[in-house]
Amino acid sequence: MLRTLTTAAAAATALMAFAGNAAAQEAPWPGGTVSFAAGAATDNRSKDVSKSDGEAYVWGEAEWASASGLFYAGTGLETIKSSTGSELEGKIGAGFTPDVAGFDLDLNATFKQQFNADPGADDDAWEFTADVKRSIGPASGRLRLQHSPDGTGSTEAWTWYEARIGWDFTSKLEATASIGRREQDNSVDYTGWNAGFTYALTDNLEAELRYHATDADVPGEQYADALVAGLSIAF
Repeated sequence: MLRTLTTAAAAATALMAFAGNAAAQEAPWPGGTVSFAAGAATDNRSKDVSKSDGEAYVWGEAEWASASGLFYAGTGLETIKSSTGSELEGKIGAGFTPDVAGFDLDLNATFKQQFNADPGADDDAWEFTADVKRSIGPASGRLRLQHSPDGTGSTEAWTWYEARIGWDFTSKLEATASIGRREQDNSVDYTGWNAGFTYALTDNLEAELRYHATDADVPGEQYADALVAGLSIAF
């Protein structure tokens, strides 16, 4: 565990330096603004399972948002440990964020590509996400529906349903908890949940501590319970 935490801390330091340089090079962008973010954590968790086999990972992304705030597009990279043999995943996507009857919607499509995968491995996938969000005072809630017609590796079509609640204790400290269900063709169906805190160390730097768990009875680190610590920086 100490080695993992040391690796994550070193990676975070390097990424913060990178993000700072990137921010310094920002230029006006037609029709909107461009932002950058980067981070590191002790595990790469997505839908409450590990994408890095329980090991530390790093990530970075850039996003364009329209002047109206209705549209956005972005790209990013993150380290993984996939069954395809890949250790790096890239993504590119776009979304639409209208307000409907007091609810915030986020509808987006993302294409993901795993680099240097084993020959013949299924190393890419489309993912489609629909979020419905609402905040009332310090309380917040989100419902998420996510689907891929064909996942990476041996996984075929899958769907993820999730409900999340949150509470802002202060302008810096937020707690959130979520529970979700993933149904997959040619892979494990499971229920996952997580709960944790995020704390704004500065206007740009945020720390997170979160516990993840699933009901999947599968050997190894992918579906194992884990306490994950992370740092992220945004400009």
